[in-house]
Amino acid sequence: MKPEELKYAKTHEWVHVDSAEGGNGSMATVGISAFAVEALTDLVFLELPEIGKQVAAGDSLGEVESVKAVSDIYSPVTGEVVQVNEELPEALQWLGEDPYGRGWIAKIRLGDASALENLMDHTAYSKLCADEES
Repeated sequence: MKPEELKYAKTHEWVHVDSAEGGNGSMATVGISAFAVEALTDLVFLELPEIGKQVAAGDSLGEVESVKAVSDIYSPVTGEVVQVNEELPEALQWLGEDPYGRGWIAKIRLGDASALENLMDHTAYSKLCADEES
């Protein structure tokens, strides 16, 4: 996936809605941005959400831990977790090497697509990151 094609939450999660996977745009892939991974540095642990978990936009999906801090991963969308990247906790380097590909965290069947309206496009997210760096 290309970062320019994704939507972003202010808390640095990204989402890609795949209309082919659910028939009507109902499947969302979620991960954390390269900016978030760089800010955390040296990742040591990742807690994935449980399959079947119902989440609302803004709910915690899990946690990522670095040598500096433990951070919640928030769901940018509302729906049901239907798949998780089970290999990721043993391959945390993927979050840094390929955060928008192999570093995906969960797939969520959208229950309400209205949360997508509150997310930023790549241009707005890039501005947010630049503001946070200064």
